[in-house]
Amino acid sequence: MDETSSPPATGNSSTSLTDVDMDALVHCASYLNLQDVSNMAMSSKYLQKAAYSDPVWESLFRQQWSPLVPSGLSHTSTERELYLSRRTDVLQFKFIDPEVVNFPIRAKPHENLCLDKDNIIFSEGSSLCVMNIDDFRHGEDSYDTLRGHTAKITSLRSIPFEETCLYSSKGQKSDNLFVTSSLDHSIRLWWKGSCQRSFRICNVSVSAISDKLLGDHPSKILASGGSDGIVRLWSLDCSGKRSQDDLKAVLYGHDKPAVLMSVAGHKTSLLVSISRNSKVIVWDTATSSANRSSCCVGKSTVPGAPKAMKCHESLIYIAAGTSVVAIDIRTMRQVFKVNHQEEVHSFQMLPEKSLMCTGLAQRAMLWDVRRGCDIHKGEAVAELDGHRGNVSLLHMDPYKIVSGGLKDFQVHVWETGNGRQLTSLNCCSLSDSRQGYRCSAMAVNGSRILTACNDGHFSDLCFRDFNNATIPSLSSDSSILQSKFWAPKSQSDTEE
Repeated sequence: MDETSSPPATGNSSTSLTDVDMDALVHCASYLNLQDVSNMAMSSKYLQKAAYSDPVWESLFRQQWSPLVPSGLSHTSTERELYLSRRTDVLQFKFIDPEVVNFPIRAKPHENLCLDKDNIIFSEGSSLCVMNIDDFRHGEDSYDTLRGHTAKITSLRSIPFEETCLYSSKGQKSDNLFVTSSLDHSIRLWWKGSCQRSFRICNVSVSAISDKLLGDHPSKILASGGSDGIVRLWSLDCSGKRSQDDLKAVLYGHDKPAVLMSVAGHKTSLLVSISRNSKVIVWDTATSSANRSSCCVGKSTVPGAPKAMKCHESLIYIAAGTSVVAIDIRTMRQVFKVNHQEEVHSFQMLPEKSLMCTGLAQRAMLWDVRRGCDIHKGEAVAELDGHRGNVSLLHMDPYKIVSGGLKDFQVHVWETGNGRQLTSLNCCSLSDSRQGYRCSAMAVNGSRILTACNDGHFSDLCFRDFNNATIPSLSSDSSILQSKFWAPKSQSDTEE
């Protein structure tokens, strides 16, 4: 060691987190996004103090809603309260001036409607259609028809690209891969406007595909159900040289077509499938056996025709006939049952809030699953009225429930926790509904909603984005943090 060099410190002095200057922490936190700020706030009380400071939430507000600024608000409100309050209002559609884009489309019923970033994706018969919202905003016509199937598309699934073995670059990280099944005996994987891969079954129509991929990365498996009652497992591994290599296993057990398929929440190798005759089978797809029927690790049946299914942790929630049944996958025993006096037409579940919603005739019902093991109509949290026919369209997220049906010209928006009605939206831009016009499909993603109308002669797609809306609806509460106006930034706001 050089004699002139200072020896290393041997004292017990150290620097702790609280020694970091608070102003410096706040300055650094102002460059973070909402998720990072939330994570920072949960790390420690000292970091939470920095994360909750006004400059951080002013920065988040500018990132999300510039050039809007809050106005006419109480001076006792913190910037965090204002940000979160506006975010809730935006996600609950509490404004009358959203951005509206109407799309000229063919006079065909539109199915499998999906909002993906700035694209609208839906199926028309055997074709998959993609429209870019930004292009229409700027007066450009961007309507791509993706052809490949030769018969009607039966289902459409969106899968994050990074969850597949096809993921190879950071540029694909935020993209989605789309999977379609068809009556033409094939499954196709779409990305960037073209078919990247296809699976084919000889003389068997595909009746269902799994809602998620099975297994852990990189060995990802897609499950499909056929009209022959056989469940097939397809590998997304790119190493296969021939199409025959894609088919990894066939599972026998159903004697009718599988109509619903879902991956278990607590174990990604478990697949739950329900056939048309309401037979429920749980498969362990990680099991290796020459006799593939031995992959079955549980069986049950539910009363009535199956309509929808959702897996959460070790439970399966199945809407069928006049009830919703929850079954524990580990024991295949019924945990609870929600009873109706009529047929269930749609079903959505919000497990983190222990809430679920069922669509019935002319109304929907909101339920709290913690209220007992055998719940009846009188024990519902709320009854969501105002529909003309069967409630077949249903969306549910932590902020809102959106409900509609084929006889409705409007969709209704309700508060998730208590079922209080927030607003109603016309399904298309027409001021008055034409005779026979109906809401045929719906897609909701955060502050955006897409509705499709069709009467056999005319069609309409209406896109609404509430993110930059400024005028609150009159139906909103008049409390100081809920009823407010959001104005564009004025010159005086920028002067210091």
